[in-house]
Amino acid sequence: MFYPIQLFADWLTYVVFNIQPGTLLADTINFFIFDTIKIFFLLVVIIFVVSIIRSYLPPEKIRSILSRKNKYVSNILASLLGIITPFCSCSAIPLFLGFVQTGIPLGTTFSFLIASPMINEVALVLLLGLFGWKIALIYVVSGLIISIISGIVIEHLKIENLVEPFVYQNTINKNGGIYLPSMTIKERVIYAVKYTLNIFKKVWPYILIGIGLGAWIHGYLPTDFLAQYAGSDKWYAVPLAVIIGIPLYSNAAGVIPLVSALTEKGVSMGTTLAFMMSVTALSLPEFMILKKVMKTRLIIIFAGIVSTGIIFTGYLFNLILN
Repeated sequence: MFYPIQLFADWLTYVVFNIQPGTLLADTINFFIFDTIKIFFLLVVIIFVVSIIRSYLPPEKIRSILSRKNKYVSNILASLLGIITPFCSCSAIPLFLGFVQTGIPLGTTFSFLIASPMINEVALVLLLGLFGWKIALIYVVSGLIISIISGIVIEHLKIENLVEPFVYQNTINKNGGIYLPSMTIKERVIYAVKYTLNIFKKVWPYILIGIGLGAWIHGYLPTDFLAQYAGSDKWYAVPLAVIIGIPLYSNAAGVIPLVSALTEKGVSMGTTLAFMMSVTALSLPEFMILKKVMKTRLIIIFAGIVSTGIIFTGYLFNLILN
């Protein structure tokens, strides 16, 4: 499928730019051209498809669906809906508040809050293009398991009292005030095109930066340098990756090209997945915003449960994939 792209990257690198094959510069430029075109192509196609699906699921309808389900089913549905509502960890918070205010259980809202930034179509596209469907599937399944179990644990802790009282003061009727305008197929396509262009305009600089850094690592960083400090045989590699990832607030577009280069240089896949998940699902800006709507204890519980799930996933996939 991507062979024509590789031919074009070779032609551009070796013929147009006249760079000597086999050199570090040639490998770096070739890597950058090939991955940029491939990822941009996959990004546009998959975001368009996902946005068509999203046109059938506006926020009001999502809340309506979740409010009718029992607690365990709602955790699963909330996590699945998080995949097709690709918010970053901060922008997912307003929808999280909307869930609470419609009476949806706290554990269910946390399942959504975790899944939405951790699993999104941009990350899926990049992983699919860089690693193939098996790694992409592992990413989705592990993210779903973390978000579902985390939500169930939070629900069983019965800690609704740790949410600031003003949040519940604005509670609205589950079925009232919900208006779901119907859309024609043409309107959905127009919406999907606009949404795709909007997302693409926001993420393409991050993708170029990420691929650029990844290309540099690919071409110039010694093969065994990173593996020496973050290989699967190092017991501290996974928790260290999570700790490093939390303050590095970014979206998947900027992280996954780096993940590709890191794994190529010997960093284990479980460690890189843990790093990526901590960057996208846990962030200091998110914690600062959450502090306005919940007590510090609940933020610590939330971060602790999710971090534990990510670390466990990292160790598990290091064991499976290495």
